Amino acid sequence: MNRRDLVLAIAEKTELDRKTVDATLAAFVDVVTESVKAGDPVAITGFAKFARVDRAARMGRNPQTGEPIKIAAKSVVKITPLKAFKDAVLSAKAKKK
Repeated sequence: MNRRDLVLAIAEKTELDRKTVDATLAAFVDVVTESVKAGDPVAITGFAKFARVDRAARMGRNPQTGEPIKIAAKSVVKITPLKAFKDAVLSAKAKKK
C-alpha cells in the first residue's frame, strides 16, 4: 500500500474527502518527524513507537580481512511495533493458514 492507497482507504473509512485526509496525513508525518528529530519519542498506543537512538562509537571487524576498525558514533531512527499491532497482524496471518 502506498500513500495514495492509504489516503483513499482512510477517506472511505472516515467518509472525509481525500484532500482533507492527505493534509492530515502530511501533518501527522511532519509532527512525528519533528518530535523524533528533537529527541522526543512518539508512541501511538496500540500501533508503534518512533524514537531516535544514539549509538556509541565501537570497535568492529572488517568482514573481508578480519582487521579491527573503529565504527563512529551515530544516531539512528528506531520504529517499534507495539503489542496490540503485532497481535492483530500475527493473528490475522495465523487465521489464513
